[in-house]
Amino acid sequence: MKTFKNAETQAIRLQYQRTDNNEHSVPLYLTSSYVFEDAEDMRSQFAEEKEGHVYSRYANPNVEELIHKLAALEGAESGWATATGMAAVFSFFGAILNSGDHIVSSRSVFGSTHKLFTEIFPKWGIETTYVDFDDYLGFANAVESNTKIIYVETPSNPALDIIDLEKLAEIAEAKDLILAVDNCFATPYLQQPLKHRAHVSIHSATKYIDGQGRTLGGAILASEKIIDKVKAFARHSGPAISPFNAWTLSKSLETLHVRMDRHCDNAIAIAKRLENHTAVEVVKYPFLPSHPHFEIAKKQMKSGGGIVTFQLKSGLKGGKTFLDALNLFSLTANLGDVRSIATHPASTTHSKLTPEQRAEVGISDGLVRLSIGLEHVEDIWEDLENALDASLSEVSVSNEYLVKS
Repeated sequence: MKTFKNAETQAIRLQYQRTDNNEHSVPLYLTSSYVFEDAEDMRSQFAEEKEGHVYSRYANPNVEELIHKLAALEGAESGWATATGMAAVFSFFGAILNSGDHIVSSRSVFGSTHKLFTEIFPKWGIETTYVDFDDYLGFANAVESNTKIIYVETPSNPALDIIDLEKLAEIAEAKDLILAVDNCFATPYLQQPLKHRAHVSIHSATKYIDGQGRTLGGAILASEKIIDKVKAFARHSGPAISPFNAWTLSKSLETLHVRMDRHCDNAIAIAKRLENHTAVEVVKYPFLPSHPHFEIAKKQMKSGGGIVTFQLKSGLKGGKTFLDALNLFSLTANLGDVRSIATHPASTTHSKLTPEQRAEVGISDGLVRLSIGLEHVEDIWEDLENALDASLSEVSVSNEYLVKS
């Protein structure tokens, strides 16, 4: 496949080779297996002495196209696609770690990742040490003789914490560790962790890469050395993405840059308006100057992304009133859709954490996560403003109770 100078062009023009039919759009390869020319051809492909296709759990033309595009966008040597984002996270750790190994992770991680670290991996003798996202000395001090990986999300889900990847890369390089980054919120268009000296970039392609809430997928992008280990693990553990989902995600990459530009434009406009609304206590968005790590975000990211979080003054009860008053926004646990979505992390994505664990990663009971979609920004704001005004009634009720008491 020919490569191109600009990422936007690569996402559109990098395609699997055409068949004899000279199709313009890559066809679906809905087959579980492939035939061989003769016995020697079959033997050599099984022995990996010759390139080809053996079985779609191992490789498929649609999956190969998706991987090639993502690797080009991330600046990675190679990649591997999986059925879901969590399958990508699990496959990476499963491929790299052995019993007795150790992970150092930012405390701000997705709820399911936290469950892997605290409940599943310990059964296999793999332990994790959590460090506050901005405690770089803490990351260095947490490294032990059996540490193999430093793992972070930036921006994190849902707190939108920003971590300086180059600072962590210095620690990883000094200790000969792998620095792995969950790059889901930023996408390969807004941030390329490998260009900031990370070793691995992991995606839930279910989110912005798909962008329309249609399908599931995940991806791991890294050096050939790391991906060879992932392949060896994933071929036999079986987290394979279907050819149809890979084809869908590859098509979605063709519009990723257009969609992300609009997501970012809408999100910064909404974040600025939220900061000025009387119902809102605090707003977090990477490209707001008020974000505590605004300068790091500007250094690492092209734009601030499509996620905005804020804290209502009316707390948990006001949060429920706010969500119930929304009309345009969808109430769902997904994100990265063309349609705007509102989520209450404490009762959904991070509900399995204890209140103390949620507090440690900046998730209060009244925190609301908005995935700002592609609707007209004025329609988005009108819906939010009406719901915010409704939430103020809970503040009034609370104040009235305090006065009477």
